[in-house]
Amino acid sequence: MRAGFYPRLAITGIRKNGRLYLPYLLTCVGMVMMHYIIGFLSRYEGLLHIKGGDVMQGMLRFGSGVLAVFALIFLFYTNSFLIRRRNKELGLYNILGMGKGNIARIILWETLILAALALGIGLAAGIAFSKLAELAMVNIMQGEVAYTLSVSPQAILQTVILFVVIFGLILLNGIRRVRTTNPAALLRSENVGEKPPKANWLLGLGGLILLAGAYYLAVSIQNPISALVWFFVAVGMVIVGTYLLFISGSVLLCRILQKNKGFYYKPAHFVSVSSMAYRMKRNGAGLASICILATMVLVMLTGSACLYFGSEDALRTRYPRDIVCEIDLTSAQGTENETVDALRDRAEGILNAQGVDPSSLVDLRYGQVSGLLAEGQVETDPQRAGNALTAYDDLHQFFFVPLEDYNAMTGDHRTLAGDEALVYGDTESFPGDILSFRGGPAYRIVGELTDFPALGGAVISDVVSAIVIIVPDLDAAAAPLMAMTDSTGAPMLRLHWYYAFDTNAEESVQVAVAEQLWESLGEGSGSVDSLAANRSDFFGTFGSVFFLGILLSIVFLFATVLIIYYKQISEGFEDQARFGIMQKVGMTREDIRRSINAQMLLVFLLPLVTAVVHLAFAFPMVRKLLMLFNLTNLPLLLQTAGISVLIFAVFYILVYRLTSNAYCAIVSN
Repeated sequence: MRAGFYPRLAITGIRKNGRLYLPYLLTCVGMVMMHYIIGFLSRYEGLLHIKGGDVMQGMLRFGSGVLAVFALIFLFYTNSFLIRRRNKELGLYNILGMGKGNIARIILWETLILAALALGIGLAAGIAFSKLAELAMVNIMQGEVAYTLSVSPQAILQTVILFVVIFGLILLNGIRRVRTTNPAALLRSENVGEKPPKANWLLGLGGLILLAGAYYLAVSIQNPISALVWFFVAVGMVIVGTYLLFISGSVLLCRILQKNKGFYYKPAHFVSVSSMAYRMKRNGAGLASICILATMVLVMLTGSACLYFGSEDALRTRYPRDIVCEIDLTSAQGTENETVDALRDRAEGILNAQGVDPSSLVDLRYGQVSGLLAEGQVETDPQRAGNALTAYDDLHQFFFVPLEDYNAMTGDHRTLAGDEALVYGDTESFPGDILSFRGGPAYRIVGELTDFPALGGAVISDVVSAIVIIVPDLDAAAAPLMAMTDSTGAPMLRLHWYYAFDTNAEESVQVAVAEQLWESLGEGSGSVDSLAANRSDFFGTFGSVFFLGILLSIVFLFATVLIIYYKQISEGFEDQARFGIMQKVGMTREDIRRSINAQMLLVFLLPLVTAVVHLAFAFPMVRKLLMLFNLTNLPLLLQTAGISVLIFAVFYILVYRLTSNAYCAIVSN
């Protein structure tokens, strides 16, 4: 054969099937572009000069790995649509005298052409748009913008290697399918219907059980750490359950509708329902894929946007005062007034020297110990508790606060006997009036507090349930527990002095005061934190999550659009003959449009509705995960979830309407 014969055939095949290849090529270009942009930003040297930039780089490297895996799976998935549509053409080549080796050469040239176009255009677009992505990233992180365009050779090389491997695997898969399929099967492949899966009710029941289990996990878990442990288990159950339910559900739905004669035997419903029944298994798998991608987009947008826009709330939860000092005390005797008074005098001296007038002051000593609480008994020794300390719902943080400090801070004049205590927190965990620690003190609970000045997210948070115990003598409570040690030899109970306050000083002054306090008070033990000094780190961390969420959401939106498009196009070609027959017996274009709209209402809104249901049940777990970032703003989370659903729903319906027009154009011809 003449030189250039196979490339010409490949180009002709791509051009004549442009309706199929153009969206696939655009998706490959988009994947290449996004991978280069993420790789470029993960190596961007300007991040090293922005607070939180190291976190952003780590998140972007993680996102690069996620995108690489997703690109491999998704391009394989979408390529199957192309192969299915081209099977008839390739089978005809085979019947006309071409061997399977010749057809493999055509596929080779098609893959080379698509790979060259995708890499060339994608890298060019990535380089062009990388500056825009850089500006958006730096703006989100509140850093300084550098107006210079740069190119990352390492990101280019990494992107080329990845997509050469992906296209190579796609090529091998295409050649394998040609070599293992006979020409007659290729010619008939487009018209081969799919048998409905056996025992549909078993698949449906299994899907319902998996979804019910995942939903139960999401709504029943109360502890954020438990939510983190079980999150990926629940995600896996939702994915498998959704596929099983959609595959079997499409079968059962078609059968139910076909048995309803009043509904089925109407022009608007007959063709759409019968065509769905013809490809019921693949129809369900495609809808399930759309549903899973939609759920991923909604969860990512909701969580990342809430983190970013709630950064200030999370910062205030973590640091309830402008400056927070938490100084470690080495022994029970260290809690005596003389020791703390000396620390306080040094702190007040620094504040006076800087002209800072503290307000909303919190000044107290406390002892902190973790333990497993059951019926008023607290086990603090991990060896005795065995693996029970992994039962996060039963794990508590206990804070012993002396009555003297509590009265001084609140202005109360409460009194307690030696074995009496007041509590604040999860008092439902010990319904009796006795709280005792193994090897430590025991107290009669004589009152429950309805409020207690917050010690901050570093001490009391929603991650592990906290119980504050107001005791008459901190040294008496701490001594026996400090005599017990953990596996590292450290005391089971830690003693601290907590000193926190607000100030009207400039942020630079606040940072300077915090540094001086640390030099004077810390001496290597404890911490002195400034809200102003940590604001940039918070915005950098949460901004990186938000930025990565936007990038991955764009990729998943690309995938959703392409699956919807290919579903419409492939089904349009399959339904063309059926609608042609119906047109010959009197079906009009208006009837075709009504039939398509009926199909949309019957099936295509199911992924959107199911994705919203998934998000609704995942909402409690998402909220618990956000608590790990000190974000407890429920109204903000509800608002971001509602806006995300609204925006995605409008986008989803718009995409479907556009692709349904292509479907209508195909079946009308």
